[in-house]
Amino acid sequence: MLTIALDAMGGDHAPKAEVEGAVRAAGTLGVKVLLVGQQDVVRRELEQYDGYRDLPIEIVHASERVTMEDSAAKAVQTKRDSSMRVASRLVRDGCAQGFVSAGNTGAVMATAKIVQGVVPGVKRPALMGIFPTVAGNPVVLVDVGANVDCKPEMLAQFAVMGDIYSRNILRRTNPRVGILSIGEEEHKGNELTRAAFPLLKDLHINFIGNVEGGDIYGGTVDVIVCDGFIGNVALKVSEGLVDMFKKLLRESLEATISGKIGYALSKNALNSFRKRLDYSEYGGAPLLGVRGGCIICHGRSNANAIKNAIRVAAEFSGGKVNQQIEEELLRIGKAGV
Repeated sequence: MLTIALDAMGGDHAPKAEVEGAVRAAGTLGVKVLLVGQQDVVRRELEQYDGYRDLPIEIVHASERVTMEDSAAKAVQTKRDSSMRVASRLVRDGCAQGFVSAGNTGAVMATAKIVQGVVPGVKRPALMGIFPTVAGNPVVLVDVGANVDCKPEMLAQFAVMGDIYSRNILRRTNPRVGILSIGEEEHKGNELTRAAFPLLKDLHINFIGNVEGGDIYGGTVDVIVCDGFIGNVALKVSEGLVDMFKKLLRESLEATISGKIGYALSKNALNSFRKRLDYSEYGGAPLLGVRGGCIICHGRSNANAIKNAIRVAAEFSGGKVNQQIEEELLRIGKAGV
């Protein structure tokens, strides 16, 4: 049974959402969950669930908590017994195979890199986002915020890591990989994308060239690479649009009497629409390139998002994603690519 360490004090709704998500995961996914946080607080929340003693759940005490206001440096340097750091340490020490947190994103990334370490050959770990598409198959975007400034070699590594994740976790056969740019032609883009283009062409991946912003949702590409600045902007714009679409759709359906009837009749369709756009269905963003799995959730993650993040962490470990990343980067290095 795989074991996942969960930062029970990280999110906006902690520890309620974390504990409920852990109970759901332990009860349905066949994984063991280590709830890391202030023992009395976590246990009080866990006792709200009948039968929790029969589930593979343990509480690991951590006296401190990293807040959203803490800087990444402060979290790493001064809060050495934080729930975030203790959970990461459990992965480093082999007590867990994955680490999940809905806490301060910068602090989670810094903690995972320092405590768990980086996979051999990886220049910089990258944060991966998952986006829905009209074709129904999700697309992965690497990087969505871990590295604001990138070098061409980093984009090449992002492509390798994204390709491996897409094949092993999302079950995509021969994933189509592209660079996010402002035009499809090879000469389009900025200095970074133009320099990275030939590097990706030399990789043993299905590189399809430049793709544009609209392609993120079109279903014509499976993996898109970019620097973390552009990726984070794309992520935040997408989240804002999803919230707007859901709000406007509800308002439009409820605006008239016929709309109210239509709303009642189309409730199942509306729920299906919401589910396709709901970030909680994807769980969280894997931090590719660190030893052991590390899944970073949205700060406002609900129990469903936490449960799915635990699922992703287990799939990440079970799929031996890190081992394949290390082997592929070693092969590329020996080939001089």
